[in-house]
Amino acid sequence: MMELLEYDLGKGVRAFSTLRGRVVDGDGYSSFNITHYCGDEASHVAACRAQLCSELGIADTALLLPRQVHSDRVVTIDAPFLEFFPPFRPDALDDCDALVTNLRGICIGVSTADCIPVLIADVRQGIVAAVHAGWRGAVQEIVGKTVRAMRQLGADPAEMRAVIGPGIALESFEVGEEVVDAFLDAGFPPCILSRNWRKPHIDLPAVCSIQLEREGVPLKQIRTAGIDTYADSRRFFSARRLGIRSGRIFTGILLQ
Repeated sequence: MMELLEYDLGKGVRAFSTLRGRVVDGDGYSSFNITHYCGDEASHVAACRAQLCSELGIADTALLLPRQVHSDRVVTIDAPFLEFFPPFRPDALDDCDALVTNLRGICIGVSTADCIPVLIADVRQGIVAAVHAGWRGAVQEIVGKTVRAMRQLGADPAEMRAVIGPGIALESFEVGEEVVDAFLDAGFPPCILSRNWRKPHIDLPAVCSIQLEREGVPLKQIRTAGIDTYADSRRFFSARRLGIRSGRIFTGILLQ
């Protein structure tokens, strides 16, 4: 059964993350997964997509999910894009990790299983975005670059509201020194780092929030789900817990 964690990003915006739902022990794909490239059965993915589209009141072709590669590439979904790359062609969304749109009736989203999903909305201008921020994308400032892509469509950072969805928390995100060096070399402050454990830990939600603030999004308009997927892997997919052959959380946003 489908369960949604919903976020309030303003009137006329539907924003949410999917939960696993009923879990079968030993099955990394149970119960709800719409990500088509993580090894799940195609029939299961199709059934889950159909259920989500029914809930959202959209056609299957209006549910857009990129094949993510931990990059800093942002794709804008506008009318010319849909004319050139019909939404039923998934290869049009290969190799990107964030989507931006000003089109109503199109649900854009990202897949995660410990990486950080970020949703952003400027309701006044009717522009929304969905970001997949693993550590590689985060250190390349994909969240900030997404805000800039929204600005190119006319969005105002001062009007934006954002939510940082379920992902791995500081307490669970153990990293190597090379990851620490990458963030510090990129100019992130030392406060994102903790050495209270045997190995260093990085606060990825804080990294995303810092990028939003640097681009002009007011801190009071940034919310965090506060859910550690590694610690709560029975409700949310966690690749560190379940392995990469598991389902993915879908975090999506729709201008209704």
